Amino acid sequence: MELLKERDQYAPAFVPPHNTATMVDDRYAVTEGEQQEIIHKFLPDGVNGRLKKFPPKEKQRLIVLRELTKLFNSNTTYTEKEINQILEKVHDDYVLIRRYLISYGFLERKPDGSQYWLKQ
Repeated sequence: MELLKERDQYAPAFVPPHNTATMVDDRYAVTEGEQQEIIHKFLPDGVNGRLKKFPPKEKQRLIVLRELTKLFNSNTTYTEKEINQILEKVHDDYVLIRRYLISYGFLERKPDGSQYWLKQ
């Protein structure tokens, strides 16, 4: 991606991976335009609306999950119940979304699952 930018000043702008990404690979090669299209497709009403469906492709998941992190305050510690209540407003399978937020490095939790927080 960096070579593309150096070779062509008109190359599309790529969205940088989030700071807490667990493994950066091709899934993170997303332009700003792609990101907006995917957000509009799966979250047409934004993060305050419902997720139309959970994205089938990992690249799409990353973008949607990143958008869903806007539902959380960065300096707040949440209980599992609070996390579930927030995510349930977005999608019925809030457990799946919570699991992905953790595995993709967006949320962190205590080993016993008693506290959750936005990873920074």
